[in-house]
Amino acid sequence: MGVYTFVCRSAGDEWTGKQLKGELEASAATPYELQRRLVAAASAADSAAGVQSSFSMVSPSSAVFQVIIGAVGGGAAIGGGAAAGAASGGAAAEAPKAEEKKEEEKEESEDDLGFSLFD
Repeated sequence: MGVYTFVCRSAGDEWTGKQLKGELEASAATPYELQRRLVAAASAADSAAGVQSSFSMVSPSSAVFQVIIGAVGGGAAIGGGAAAGAASGGAAAEAPKAEEKKEEEKEESEDDLGFSLFD
């Protein structure tokens, strides 16, 4: 799995993106096309399957773009289809338990204060 972070800037009619720690870079006329080119550059540098990305505007002329390679479906390739299905089923069963604990903690914290916002 690889994480690639790019600082993107607009200068006139062109957007450029340079990797924060590395040598990957690209340029394009639009932010969308720049994202596509940066994903292609990151994918060429990392052969893992699955790509996830996030583009966040910081100002009208600058943004941060992050590409995560290998974050999607990594377990299925290691354990096979049946093992991945069993693993994901187990994880789904554990999720509601965690939510219940959070709700219980929240209720206790209101009691600890000795008052309620709706009194």
